[in-house]
Amino acid sequence: MHGSICAGDFQGTHVLRFLGDVRVTLCGALDTYCERMIKDPDFHAVVIDLEQTENLDSTALGCLARLSIRVKKLNQRVPTLICNSSNLKRILSSMGFHDVFMIVDRAAYDALSLPALPEGIELPAGTDLAMESTRARVIAAHKQLMALNATNAETFKDLVEALEQEQRDGIPPSDAL
Repeated sequence: MHGSICAGDFQGTHVLRFLGDVRVTLCGALDTYCERMIKDPDFHAVVIDLEQTENLDSTALGCLARLSIRVKKLNQRVPTLICNSSNLKRILSSMGFHDVFMIVDRAAYDALSLPALPEGIELPAGTDLAMESTRARVIAAHKQLMALNATNAETFKDLVEALEQEQRDGIPPSDAL
């Protein structure tokens, strides 16, 4: 299954719509967009729409956690995450996302009488295919997940340590990233 991320904004509210199978190859473009979004002087909120998401890998989850923490520091509010999938909700819950997002289903979001979500444009996949920067992004994303709770810290500890050791030893990143 192919994945993509569409992004758009309306009067300072940004929307990130994750479609299909969202993996590490989309995280470079996601990070770039989020960096510009946070610096936008009109920025005041972000909504993550997972209604059409089938899967999120752990790097994508880490990027979302980092985004949420940055947004909360900036405006003292956590982002809204729309999710109807019980499977994804279980994953989000196990990762500690209830602490860093307001997670609602589509009906609850619509009941809040918020503006309609803009369609947005598709972010380019794989714009940064340099393996070393991909490894650094994977490490940073997993460290963010580890910071959310003790279970995540234990789950991703060995992976992060191995990737950091490879980085220190100058071992080229594997194609598995």
